[in-house]
Amino acid sequence: MSRNARNNDTTRPRKSGAAKARRLLEHRRRIVALGVSEEKALQMDAARLRLLLSKPQLIPNYVK
Repeated sequence: MSRNARNNDTTRPRKSGAAKARRLLEHRRRIVALGVSEEKALQMDAARLRLLLSKPQLIPNYVK
């Protein structure tokens, strides 16, 4: 048995591109439901989407 077989950090499956795209689509839908226009949501990157979902009180500051 190799040393890496028990190391879960190296044996975990990687996230696929399709799964990431699906998550981003779900995040965009949630942002639109919070009141952001769809055009603005499409222009946001993933980090901005996650920030606004975790802290919805920041939406008026970032989206004008």
